[in-house]
Amino acid sequence: MKLLRIAVCALLAFGVLAHGGVEEWSIAVFEASAGILFFFWAVFFVLYQEKEITLPTILPPLLAFACVVLAQILFHRTASLFATRIEFQLLLADIILIFLAAQAFRTVQDWREFFWFAMLMAFFVCGFGILQHLTFNGKLYWFREMRYGGIPFGPYVNRNHFAGFAELAIPISLVPLSLGKVRKERRVVIGFFALVPIVAIVLSASRGGIVSFAIELLLLFSVILLRRAGGKHLLTGGIVILAALSFVSWIGVREVLSRFGSLQSMEVKEGKRASMRHGAWRIFLDHPVLGTGLGTTQIVYPPYETLYDGKIVNHIHNDYLEALAETGILGGICCAWFVGILLISGLRALQDSKLSFVSALRLAGLAGCCGLLVHSLVDFNLHIPSNAYFFFLMALLATSTFSVASPQPIPAAAKHRRSRNP
Repeated sequence: MKLLRIAVCALLAFGVLAHGGVEEWSIAVFEASAGILFFFWAVFFVLYQEKEITLPTILPPLLAFACVVLAQILFHRTASLFATRIEFQLLLADIILIFLAAQAFRTVQDWREFFWFAMLMAFFVCGFGILQHLTFNGKLYWFREMRYGGIPFGPYVNRNHFAGFAELAIPISLVPLSLGKVRKERRVVIGFFALVPIVAIVLSASRGGIVSFAIELLLLFSVILLRRAGGKHLLTGGIVILAALSFVSWIGVREVLSRFGSLQSMEVKEGKRASMRHGAWRIFLDHPVLGTGLGTTQIVYPPYETLYDGKIVNHIHNDYLEALAETGILGGICCAWFVGILLISGLRALQDSKLSFVSALRLAGLAGCCGLLVHSLVDFNLHIPSNAYFFFLMALLATSTFSVASPQPIPAAAKHRRSRNP
């Protein structure tokens, strides 16, 4: 399963570095890789006669949501069969990869390896984002032109979507550090891994991202205070945050403050956001059961537009209202089911009286997911393939139960010989 774990992580890194995986070529690679990985896992399953399949608790609502979208396609209850099929394929790829991740990550050691990978990835991506912020020449990776404009940060064309990535990544290092679940000799390294993403999210000047990060801190500190766990290590997390803010104030506080004071011309203004929310609600009222079809907002929105500014509206800047508009009450129930499982299963980790390392892992997953769910009130991070995939992996982490060690698979031929020669 080690190769499967490597592939799951490699796809995450690929999506992030490929500008969030939003382009057609990167989506094709993502979907094809999901199919290939599932095929090889199935071959492995048959050859080694694996009897144990792990079904994550977040899988049923995702499958139910996929059934709603499939019904839209089969019964032609969508404004665009093509657009809905495209989104359905991407949804299936996410479901397949989450299923495979549940098979690959079963033990505490497995998730520990994921933690190190995610911390290193966040460190390098956020470090690159800071470097690009300081030396920006108007091009992504300093050489690629942005044909449709944008306010980039790091590999993302939109700094708000970079903030979504950082929200998911920051708790991975900050939560164990603040709970005292990091070895003494590693605290400085882990603290540095936490500092760089915090600096990056503040420098990105994404208001939704910074507010969501504040919510994550509030959740973490509430857990520490309520459970009276890791109090003496809370100072470590506070030092990291203070150091990050000091670094930001040294290299770019004026830009951050001006960002809060005025909107940039490339961004959607508050009046436009309110208009889009109102339009999405009217779309839902006109199509309450199955919606207009997944991925059809750009097609169905124009007649509902009340504040025209000459720009195409492809997303509502509110994932919840967009889900209701595109999939109706049935899709909304599936989304609420998913969030309910995430919160209930994630909060069960806090029942551990000592808040063990496993609880710290699950709390990190829950904190990252809560941050992105808050940000989804004002943006559409869950429509960015890499961020959605990262979110599902963190949700899997928050809701998983860990075993101490995984049994080593035995080839079918060896099992047959063992049965004949006891």
